[in-house]
Amino acid sequence: MPASAPPPAEPTPPLTPPVQEGGEVEAGGTPSRTSAVGTVSWGTATLVGVFAGLLYGGSKEASASVSKDAEVMLKMGSTTDKREQYRLMRDAMEKRFIRVAKGSIVGGVRLGMFTATFFGIQNLLIDNRGVHDVFNIAGAGSATAAAFGLILPGSPMWRARNVLVGSALGAGICLPLGWIQLKLAEKANLEIASSKSPDLAEEQENRSRVGAAIERLEGSLKK
Repeated sequence: MPASAPPPAEPTPPLTPPVQEGGEVEAGGTPSRTSAVGTVSWGTATLVGVFAGLLYGGSKEASASVSKDAEVMLKMGSTTDKREQYRLMRDAMEKRFIRVAKGSIVGGVRLGMFTATFFGIQNLLIDNRGVHDVFNIAGAGSATAAAFGLILPGSPMWRARNVLVGSALGAGICLPLGWIQLKLAEKANLEIASSKSPDLAEEQENRSRVGAAIERLEGSLKK
């Protein structure tokens, strides 16, 4: 008696990688933790702050050295010795290079420290509170301004005054700026999501059609 044929196996649905919030599929099939709206990477923000401080400090010292260059030109005009003129020009260029380099380094360190402190405190508040809103930005600005007011030279009373004034000014400035930043970030995310939704729907439809065609082909081959 011939053995009965085994029942046809049910077709397995095609495996699809997990889809992140907003319609993006992560490479490798593992979803990542989505960041809050309006958050900025600490390393990126610090690097941008350092480069901005370098440019600001260097340009400030370069513009301040214009008057000193005029003094050098007057000294060069008062002498007819070529060697003396060359020496004056060389000394002026060396001093100008040193001033611009020092200003760039100091500006980069100062603005980089300020940016790193601000975004570090902001990310810490986001992790502890579990939400990102204007109060995180205002708190980070207040704490950063108070910390930099504390390290300024002066008497203890002067430093205490700097801490109070800095915390008030930091909160007062960062509160409206943080509200504007969050609103702009939310608007940008909505526009990105609305632009991606038609493409995502079309991709899912094409994927479902391909899956249905594969299932029909597998069913016809097993008959």
